[in-house]
Parts: sequence; C-alpha cells; structure tokens
Amino acid sequence: MSSRGGALNTGLERCAAVFEVADPPRLSTIAFYGDHLPDPNPDHADHADPDHAGDTEPGPGAGGGVPGALVIASPDGAKREVAAVRMPVADAVPVLSQARRAAHAHPAAAFWGAAVVVALQLVARGRVRPTVTDGDFDAWRVGPLDPADLQRVRDLADAMPAHARATPLPGRDPAELPEAEPLLRAFLDAVADTMPRGAAAVHALGSPVFTSPAPQRVPHLRTWADQGVRVSLRIEGLEEFRAVVQVHSLADPSLVVDAAELWAGTDRRARSDAMVVLRRAARAFPPLERLLDLPVPDQVVLLDSDVEELLRDGAVRLAGVGVDVHWPKDLVRDLSARVVLGSEDRGDRPAFFGPDQLTNVNWQLALGGDPLTPDELDRLAEAHRPVVRLRDRWTLVDPDLARKARERDLKPVTAIDALGAALTGVADIDGEQVPVAATGWLDDVRAKLALLDTEPVEPPAALHATLRDYQLRGLRWLDRMTSLGLGACLADDMGLGKTVTLIALHLHRAGDPTTSGGPTLVVCPASLLGNWQREIEKFAPGVPVTRYHGSGREVAHEGFVLTTYGTMRVDADRLADLEWGLVVADEAQHVKNPSSDTARALRRIPAAARVALTGTPVENSLTELWAILDWTTPGLLGSLPAFKARWAKPIEADRDRATADRFAALIRPFLLRRRKSDPGVAPELPPKTETDRPVALTREQAALYEAVVREVMAEIAQADGIARRGRVVKLLTGLKQVCNHPAQYLKETSPRLEGRSGKLELLDELLDTILAEDGAVLVFTQYVAMARLIGKHLTARGIPSQLLHGGTPVPAREEMVRRFQDGSVPVFLLSLKAAGTGLNLTRADHVVHYDRWWNPAVEDQATDRAYRIGQTKPVQVHRLVTEGTIEDRIAAMLRAKRDLASSVLAQGESAFTELSDAELADLVELRSGS
Repeated sequence: MSSRGGALNTGLERCAAVFEVADPPRLSTIAFYGDHLPDPNPDHADHADPDHAGDTEPGPGAGGGVPGALVIASPDGAKREVAAVRMPVADAVPVLSQARRAAHAHPAAAFWGAAVVVALQLVARGRVRPTVTDGDFDAWRVGPLDPADLQRVRDLADAMPAHARATPLPGRDPAELPEAEPLLRAFLDAVADTMPRGAAAVHALGSPVFTSPAPQRVPHLRTWADQGVRVSLRIEGLEEFRAVVQVHSLADPSLVVDAAELWAGTDRRARSDAMVVLRRAARAFPPLERLLDLPVPDQVVLLDSDVEELLRDGAVRLAGVGVDVHWPKDLVRDLSARVVLGSEDRGDRPAFFGPDQLTNVNWQLALGGDPLTPDELDRLAEAHRPVVRLRDRWTLVDPDLARKARERDLKPVTAIDALGAALTGVADIDGEQVPVAATGWLDDVRAKLALLDTEPVEPPAALHATLRDYQLRGLRWLDRMTSLGLGACLADDMGLGKTVTLIALHLHRAGDPTTSGGPTLVVCPASLLGNWQREIEKFAPGVPVTRYHGSGREVAHEGFVLTTYGTMRVDADRLADLEWGLVVADEAQHVKNPSSDTARALRRIPAAARVALTGTPVENSLTELWAILDWTTPGLLGSLPAFKARWAKPIEADRDRATADRFAALIRPFLLRRRKSDPGVAPELPPKTETDRPVALTREQAALYEAVVREVMAEIAQADGIARRGRVVKLLTGLKQVCNHPAQYLKETSPRLEGRSGKLELLDELLDTILAEDGAVLVFTQYVAMARLIGKHLTARGIPSQLLHGGTPVPAREEMVRRFQDGSVPVFLLSLKAAGTGLNLTRADHVVHYDRWWNPAVEDQATDRAYRIGQTKPVQVHRLVTEGTIEDRIAAMLRAKRDLASSVLAQGESAFTELSDAELADLVELRSGS
C-alpha cells in the first residue's frame, strides 16, 4: 500500500517540473527533474492506512512517483537526458499546490502550482464540460471560459518559465518547445479530467458515459462533443414568465445572440449544435420540451409551477448540463431564511440539563438581511405565485421559503441543543442545515462563552500556591463554565498543574455565596489517590479530605472526597444519594467507552457542576471526546449515533474541513487545551530530546522471528473472520515479544538472559552511562513479564530497581514513588498501561521505552511522568527499535502520524487484522537493514 499524493517531504517541490500531455487528459503526467531529486528507495515505503490516503508522504519509490529518464531541451537546440520522477497529474496536484507557496520551490513547480489553483477554481465554478478527445476517449475539459477567465489564462501563460516547458513535443525536433498557452490549457484540462465525476453527463446523455474514472472510447459521441455553442435561458416577465433562449459562441464567449436571431441567419452548424444542447437541456428540465416542437425554438412560456420547479432544483440540473439561467435584473432574489432561538427576554436563563428545559424556535425571513415584519410574512405566506410584491419591489420566492413563512413556529428544542446551535451558527432542521440567530438569554450566554475571561477571578486567599498565568486563566474559565451550569474538560498537557487549578476552583466556589454548596467528589485511578491527598494538604491546608476507598469507607459531607473508578462503580448508588457541589473525573480517558459499567455509573452521580481532567481527550477517535463531553455537558453533542453521523464520519473519514471548523466552534468553549510547547505556558521547562535507538536482533532472535512468521502466516492463510483476526493479533504480539527477548516469547521459567537480546544489551549500555552520571531512569514496557525479566537481570548485575504494575497495591505504589523521588532507587520499571498516567516522577532525567506502544499519544503520556512542571534537568527519551522488523516499520508509521489525534495506529494490533495476507507478510517480513 502507498499513499496517494504529494510526497512533500521528498523535496519534489524544489525540482523543475514539466507537464507531459496524454490522451485522455487524466492520463497526463508531471515529470520532476533537478538537483534535489530524491533517490528512489522502495524499501522505505510507508504502509499507510488505506482509509487515510494522503496522510503520509512517501518517497518516489513508495507510490509517490515513478523514476525514469527525461529528455529536456532548450531554445538554442541543446538537449540532454536527465533522471526524473513522473507522477500522474492527480497525485502531483498536492505537491504543486505546496510549491506555489514554498520558500525554496523551483519556479517551474511554483508556476504549475499557480495553474493548479486556476484549474480548481474553474472546476469549483462549474466551468467544465464533457468532450471527446482526438483519440475518441471521454474527457472533461475546462470551459466555457468568460473573458475574464481567458485573460487570466493568457496572463499566466505569459509568465510560464522555460523550465516548465522544457520537454520537446512528441515526434518533433527536440529543440522545439511547446507553446505556452496551449500547454497551459492542456494542463487545466488534465486537472479537470482527474476530478471526481458527477452526474451531469447522466442528465446530458441519459447514461453514465462520462462518470467512469477509467477512460472509455466513445467515437459515436464525437458529433455531440464537437459543438461550438452553448445555451443559456433569459427569464422575462412577471405576470407571465417566458424563458428566452440565448446562444453563446465557444470560440468567442463575447458573441451572444437570441435563438430567434440565430434561426433568422444562415449558420446551419450553429443551429444544429444549439438543438443538440436544447435536447440535453430538456432532459434536465422537462418544461423545455415544448421548445423542441417549435419551428424556431426561441422562447417558451413558463407556468408558475415551472418557475417553482426551476427555483427548487431545475436551475441546478440545467447548470449540470452547461445551461445557465438568468433572472430579470429588477427582480429581487435576496430573500433568505434563518431560525431564531430563544426569546427577547433576557431574564433568568433556564438550567441547561434536562428534557423539560425547552427553548422556542421560529423561522425568521429577511429581505436583503432586514427581517420581514409580521404583515410581510403574512403576505408571503398567502401568496400563490412564485413572485410577491414586498417593499414596492417584485420578489422571487422559493417555494421552500413560502412554506417556512406559513410554518413559522417550529418544535421547541432543549436549552443545551439551542446553545449548541448558537455556538455553531447552524441548526439541523429536518435534515437541513440552517443559519441561526440567538436572542435574549441565549445570546448572553453565547457572548460569555466566546471570551476566555468573562469576569476577573482572583486566586482564593486560602490557596497556598502562586498560580502561573495560564493556571489563573484556567481557573477563570472553570469558574465561568461551572457558574453557568455547564460542564468543562480541562485538557492541559500532563504536568501543567491541572490538580492545583482544580483545588483553586473548589476553594473559590466554597467562598462564593452564589455557588451551590456541597463537597467535591474526585474520581481518579487508584495510583493517584495519594497524589491528590498530598496536593490538597499542601495547597489547601485545613480543607477536609477523605479517601472513600478500601474497607469501612464512609462518605464525608464537606471538603474533598477522593475515590477510585472501581470503588465508584461499585458504590454509584450510594454516592448518587449525596448532593455534590462538584464532581471531578481525573484521567477522564478512563471513561472513554460510554457503554462501560464505569462510564454508566459515573453518569448516575448528580452534581451542580462537572469537570473532566485529561491530558489526552482524544486517543483513538472522536467518540472518546463525545464520551467525555457528554458526561460533563449532557446533550451538547447529541446521541452517539447522531454524533457519529453528523460529526465523526465527516471529520475522520471524509476529512470535511467545513464540518471540522463547525465542530471546533461547538466544543471550543467546553474544552481548554494548553500544551507545554505553547508560548508562555511553561518556559521554565528544560529541553527534551527524543531518540529512536536502532538495535540489531541476535542470531537467536532472528531465527525465532522468521519461524514465528512462517508458522503463524500459514495459520492465517487457512483462517477467516474472527479466527483470522485472532491469529493476526497472535502474530504481531509474538513478534514484539521475540524482539524484546526470546525468553519472554518462550515463557522460560529460569532463563539465561545475557547475550540473547539486542535490546537488553543496549539497555545495559544506557544504564551504565546514566547511572555513572548519577541519573535516574524510567523504563516502560507494555509487558509485565518483560519487566520482571529486566528486574531479575538488573538484580543479578547489582543495580537497584523496582517494578510498578497493575497489581501493585495503592500503599505500595505511593511508597515506590517516594523512594524513587528520594533517590533511593535509580531505575523504575513501569507497566505502560498501569503507570502511564498520573504519576509525578521528576527525579528521572531519562525515559526508556523498551517496546513501542501502537499509539504515540500513550507514549507521550508516559514520558510526561518525568517531563512536567517541577522538572529541572533536560530529559532524554530513548525508544528501542529492532532493525528490519515490524517494530522498524511501526516506528516509521508513528513518526508519520504522530500529529494525528485519530489514526489507525491508535487502535492497537486490531488495526492490522484487516490487511490482506500479502500486505501482512510485507509488514512483518524480516529485512536486512531497513
């Protein structure tokens, strides 16, 4: 598998680029040549997610282009052969688009990048038409072009650099370069011909001839495609509408005549071409069939129902076959509709939660942006024609707008739904996305949410800490959200002080007489109970803090109550009986599965306000963010099925930028995200260096690796369905364990460890250096069995270490953290799943990832156990990667996708269970040097 698209990281945009014409245009190519041409290396091909084609950027040998030779010429007759990489035009478009703005782009590549923009703009405006090429292939070309388009193309052609047309014409003297404007027009056609093929040709011909991506020979359509005219309709009259036929010359777009004038002349070819177009138009808009019965098809009377159809979708269908509709200039057409949410009453706002909190929804129609009065709405609702007299002007009325004038009052919606619509500016009314306006209290709330700091909030006097500026802004934001009765998700990076910010919020709310009273319940992983208690006692001394955990637990009615997710799940009913002033879910990704018992139990606990704390609001998919925000602010994102259909699929699968922007506007007020790298957030943090440490397999590991591949691939070939997926996971897990150490895979009880694993030998070398410099190190592995082997090995070497995993009791965890932070133990072995979040281990200045996790966000969380506020030493991160193995390929994929919040890698081994046998074999193949 390879990614389609730009290969921008290969530097192709720094090469000269020439366009090579083909028939049909969509088979044309861009040839790149020059000093910066990368060496093709098929072994470096990225195995990308087929559902996210274009996310990665392979080299020429990885599907980004085909290496070969190119003969280039210059005007003085010189010619030479150079190395080149050829790309189909469709694949070259992103490279050229990047080159248009790249600082070091070659002028030829930048020129074709500018041409790409012109081509895409023409396509977006519908300036494309179906044609038949000289080779009798179906194709889409740009056109017809208006005078402004023609001048723009000519100006661009005049700026074409010599390197952009250095390829000699086929079958011609090598010194003869192509003319600039025809070459540019051919390129515009090629880009247009690669675009997704719509249904316009179906309307035109009654069959999907021009909708197939594969070239088709259609010589029987040549006469149709060689038309020299296009047709438009000019609508006249008000009491009686008429559609007057206008005929335009394609050779000279400025030449336009009425059909009556054309039929009075002698140009039979133009009349014949016009009739072909009119027959095509009649298929798209049946009322025009009456024209075909006239001796001179110059105009036809339109019934009111015809005009309504034209307004509804007839004009769109006609545009699809290249026929524009022109309405009278004195006919007003800017009647618009939007929905108005709320009421003009700016009094007390309703509570946002609960199905009984309803908000009015009404249609509001406007003329030129000025709302219609009730009398004007009545006149519009009572109109029986597609035109109505409003404000002394005739106004064209879409039938759908007339219906909205008659049905002004819509079904009320919940307050939280109204708020969501107000924030996005769009409401979903019966499947239609409609602009909205917020009024009254809803407009007040929307305005407050648009600002980070609505009211100044000073740090509580009882807080024994000095809040950093970004922490104080976080406190103000949390106070604003909770005081409005809304939930919030504080999603700062690990180590930026979310705990102290939340403690400050509790103190602030406790001292505010307008805030609902009651204790604060903190639900967190078991490993963080001690950390929370220490932080509260340190920063808010005197505030009662109770652990609701273990045997004999009792619920306190003041201060902080700390509990674990497991205990909360068991005692949810008991906890739900109390009136909590604030419920906090720390490491909220623990409830990312909304159907889990833990998530369901948490939802049953009522509170005046809810706050989620997490450094990774999205690990795998947007549904995890839904789970968090639907707990903090129920109903904001709708039901889970509706969320997937409206937001997740368009954003994750379709990469719909407009939908992503609306979604960001919706969640922005409810989620505050700051990163350590943000300017001014944590300038005191020391530098962090991350290094992939390649290591060779030992001979034993290599033999065992290949044996596992042979054995399990044979099983996979004989299996299907769930059984096959299970064997794929078995294969990947086994290979990772072989890469760690043969003793782990073989489950040896009393193994000899030395000399059998390249990783273990490299770990020894790293530890020798780190400990010699009085350093401290965290060693993460996803396998407790491997951690035990490492611990046994270190004990034999006389190196003190300790191991924390999911089965370690809470008191023992806290003691381990204390001993490491005190410097008693220099090596801390940690299970990635159990210790990747929550712990504060700033004594470490080195972090070793002994084996790779499938999600880079999880690794980053683990690294943040050391790289966080309070760290004063530079932190070095070492990722051990066995060369030539699946780990090597996964490491490359992690690098390529590290910036994606949602990627296939985040799904773990299951992401690869759908690969074909050939793709899987390529992924796990043991290679010599990679």
